[in-house]
Amino acid sequence: MKKIQPTLLASAILLAYAPAFAAPAPDLPPDADQTVNNGKIQQVVVTANPLRSSEGDQILAPAKVLAGDELRDKVGSSLGETLQNELGVSASAFGAGASRPIIRGMEGSRVKMLENGMATSDVSGLSNDHAVASEGAVARQIEILRGPAALLYGSGAIGGLVNVVNERIPTALEDKPTGQVETRYSTVDNGRNVSGSLDGAAGHVAMHIDGNWRDTNDYKIPGSRLLNDPSSGGGRLPDSDTSERSIGAGASYVRDWGYVGVSANHLSNNYGIPSEEGSRIDQRQNRYDLDSLVHAPLNGFETARFKAGFTDYRHAELGEDLQPEVIFSNRSFESRLELTHKPLSGFHGTFGVQTENTHFSALSAAGGPDTVPVTHSTSGAAFLVEETHVGPVAVNAGLRYENVRREPVGNVERSFNLGSGSVGALWPFLRGYSAGATLSYAQRAPSTDELYSGGPHDATLTFDTGDANLKKEISRNIELSVQKTSGLLRWKANLFRNNVSDFIYGHITGVELDEDGNPAAGNGFRQRLFQQAPAHIQGVEAELTWNQTGMGWNGRLFADGSRGKLDIGENLPLQPADRVGASLGYRQADWRAGLSWTHARGQDRLAAFESTPTPGYNLVDANLSYTQKLEKMDLTWFLLAKNLLNKDIRLSTSLLKDISPLPGRNLAFGVRAHF
Repeated sequence: MKKIQPTLLASAILLAYAPAFAAPAPDLPPDADQTVNNGKIQQVVVTANPLRSSEGDQILAPAKVLAGDELRDKVGSSLGETLQNELGVSASAFGAGASRPIIRGMEGSRVKMLENGMATSDVSGLSNDHAVASEGAVARQIEILRGPAALLYGSGAIGGLVNVVNERIPTALEDKPTGQVETRYSTVDNGRNVSGSLDGAAGHVAMHIDGNWRDTNDYKIPGSRLLNDPSSGGGRLPDSDTSERSIGAGASYVRDWGYVGVSANHLSNNYGIPSEEGSRIDQRQNRYDLDSLVHAPLNGFETARFKAGFTDYRHAELGEDLQPEVIFSNRSFESRLELTHKPLSGFHGTFGVQTENTHFSALSAAGGPDTVPVTHSTSGAAFLVEETHVGPVAVNAGLRYENVRREPVGNVERSFNLGSGSVGALWPFLRGYSAGATLSYAQRAPSTDELYSGGPHDATLTFDTGDANLKKEISRNIELSVQKTSGLLRWKANLFRNNVSDFIYGHITGVELDEDGNPAAGNGFRQRLFQQAPAHIQGVEAELTWNQTGMGWNGRLFADGSRGKLDIGENLPLQPADRVGASLGYRQADWRAGLSWTHARGQDRLAAFESTPTPGYNLVDANLSYTQKLEKMDLTWFLLAKNLLNKDIRLSTSLLKDISPLPGRNLAFGVRAHF
């Protein structure tokens, strides 16, 4: 694999530093922690940060928060689709129904998925064909945390975390009922989507309800289905349809001392897998949560927060005859206690404990070998994060200790002691300018499938074989950043490198097996063995923005790229392509419009078992909306255009890149009522 391309690195650095030599921007009050919703500027708080800082205050973890109009413009049928154009984020793109975020080249169990600060407890981290069991259409905001602070949520967050915030358990009393309802139609897949939420209060009881209904047909593709094969046919991509339903409700008792609340949610998701064989996944999840917060619980403490959640998850992988072939099941109970202390000798921080108890299995429904046996896993952890100042320098440090135990039926039990630590500093070397550095050390236990897999996985056409003797993964990370945080013109640039000892990956051997694990040359499952080797991932990110929350014109330029390879010289599989992009927007009174362009370079840095380079592409999106006052309601009419140039786009991070392009030109229009 080549080193980071000089052109990309140079352009990123020039893009980051050029504004420092330009004419000075007006010195305005900082507003990096604001977003625009229906033309109104609102405060943004990163709820996944233990100290609940604003987006612009992050030291340990560079954060991005999608909320308001920006979130509504980008929301798609999956979290991967919603977030795939954010800085440092790409998507696994396993059809319209299953696309998971990939952060800085790390995917699967290294990127933790949260809902309201608690694990989604699905099985999306095991394979790219598994959808994340959290719905973005009813989210109030979606938070991306990359870096050390994400480790406080578990050893699986080496790459970062994504937190979907829907406020299903309300934390404040509304003076009057408030809510939002949206309906939209998309042309590329005949998609129909209705979503909404409602909040109210009766006395000291706050109440919330939300729901989503989505149906899409197979989506249109711009050219042929198979890469470089015009004879493979076009039109619509088979098995790319989706059908999703979700409903959730919650209530809280709210007083001056804090609140305590509960919620329940049901999700039903049935979607196609556009692989060569063609299959479907029928997904179900019931989720129950408790959340409580007490102000000044003890002398010297600001807050105490206790959260608990139980999740009953199941999905069936259906064959061409729509009969179950493998059934995945995960029942999980998680609890979390956090105590935030008042400033003490210059330190302000949070410490707590977290537990998780899961029963997971992936059992054959057709009489063959089980993909993963029934496995009982338990974990217990303690964590601490502190902030202080040394002169003008803000310092943040965190520690986490965790024990993970896996007890499979019919295999070797394993126990892992995991320690993680991080320290970061932010130095405001000039007014409105700052430089930062973070160092972190993290350990991750092998996941259940990496240890104990031993059967076919139909959706990916692999016969997976785990290794019960795998060691824990150890990651050593460094990140350097510089940014301008005030004025109309702002920018930031990040450089990072992760060195990972005993990196766990699935190696495709080239051997083909039948569903019982016997040789079947020519028409079988690809053998995939979970192995370990030292690896490293390094990259660069840069972003420049102009007037992001104000009226009038606004703009953005960005560039990102990463390289991942084994230390023996082989590339890591499914690595993201280098990207540059620009956007231009206009906001005035009740009108809002925008146009964006993203260019991804061709990706030819292939793993040993990958054979086809991914061509580059240009993606052009646009949006237009108008908000009108209708008595006590804001009514927003919107038009969204995605892949406006109708380009054949294939993501290098997708297992299906050779046979399943992304959708062609799509016009989505609808109306959103906010009251």
